[in-house]
Amino acid sequence: MQGFDFNEDADYQPPASLPPSLPTTRPASSLQIHAPPHAIATPRPTLMFAIASDDPAAVEQVLASGEVRPNDDIGPQSALEFALTNDALSHRTEIVKTLLAYGADPSSLPSELRDVLNGREREEDPKDETRSNSERRRDSMNPAMKYYLKRARSPEAQRSTAAIRRSFFRPLTRIRFDFVGQDRALQQLYWVLNIHSQQPIASPLVVLCCGPSGHGKSLLARKFGSLLEVPTHTVNMTILKSAHDLWQCPTMSPYDEPSNRTLAEFLSENEGKRCIVVLDEIDKNEDEKNLWSLLAPWELGRCPIDGGRRHIDVRNVIWLGTSNIGQDQIFEYFDARDESASDASLSREDYRELMALLRPRVSAKLGTSLMSRVTAVLPFVPFSSEEKMAIASEALLSLGGDFAQEMSSDEFERFVARSVSDYVPTEGARSLYRSISNHLMEAF
Repeated sequence: MQGFDFNEDADYQPPASLPPSLPTTRPASSLQIHAPPHAIATPRPTLMFAIASDDPAAVEQVLASGEVRPNDDIGPQSALEFALTNDALSHRTEIVKTLLAYGADPSSLPSELRDVLNGREREEDPKDETRSNSERRRDSMNPAMKYYLKRARSPEAQRSTAAIRRSFFRPLTRIRFDFVGQDRALQQLYWVLNIHSQQPIASPLVVLCCGPSGHGKSLLARKFGSLLEVPTHTVNMTILKSAHDLWQCPTMSPYDEPSNRTLAEFLSENEGKRCIVVLDEIDKNEDEKNLWSLLAPWELGRCPIDGGRRHIDVRNVIWLGTSNIGQDQIFEYFDARDESASDASLSREDYRELMALLRPRVSAKLGTSLMSRVTAVLPFVPFSSEEKMAIASEALLSLGGDFAQEMSSDEFERFVARSVSDYVPTEGARSLYRSISNHLMEAF
């Protein structure tokens, strides 16, 4: 750790013992024992201690304070290497993700760890007990760790996040280490946010996340508010019977703070402020006319309440909608790709083509009047093989407890690979979590 002297107690002299008794004739208020001038104050929490405590929340708290940097050295190691090679950590993956989210640089890792990421692992004799510690430590890097480390050093990802690093939306760059996949959706989202942040006058921002279930749409919407540290209100659009119901609906997300506030009350309390409104499953209401009351807020940034007697300023509201609209078209697009490119990520041009194909489909469902006010429609696409392995690895660590921690590297990857074979594209990550759970029950 930078600036930490492990021998700082070498010349420490214990304080002299207190006298066996204190005078009783002095007033009690004056009986104060002062620490000797050479006493050592309790040090503030440091990055090394936070990592060693095996508490990802403590690591995030230290990094968020700004008092330490994620690339500070801890003795002869970087903080990232210290976390990766510390076999005593049971929450190592989460700690590594936290370090990466705050800017830890994988290029600082030693060559044997970088070789693992580059797929240049040397074959070892499993019966050879003379392997070095560094060679053994390479085995502790599970598929999820490898995925996030590669994501952190991706030049294209770094360029896309640079667009919002100097804006209010900068904390959203950490979202790449909160869920797996959807690189192109994030890239397009960062670009939209960059354009929005440069507008001299605040205007409504409306983003629809469309695609198959279990591919991160709701997770992205949920993380938006928590990363920006702004209030969020989630509307379950499946229960709407009329346009009036929309504004009278309390927040319905289990991740939001429990509240009986209606959407109208939420917007009134946060008038003129940055906040998030999530319209979950926006396509699953009985009548598209129920959405017509969104036309004025999305166009003018003004929301009429109390029968139109009062208008709320909602120009700083970010509206996020989630929907399964277009999932069949997304699967068809991927099925039509060349077999050699079926598991590769979409190019930027391919993703923009998919966006253009999807927008008319969404418009046909929600109505052209509403869609003309939508800033961006982001397709959420199927996971690659590497992404499935990363999701299944995190599921195993989350559900498997000590059983997962005690697995060898080979056992862990075999278990994950078996679960990935049960992947259901239309269910996404949910199918992988269910598969991991089923295989864990069989193992016990």
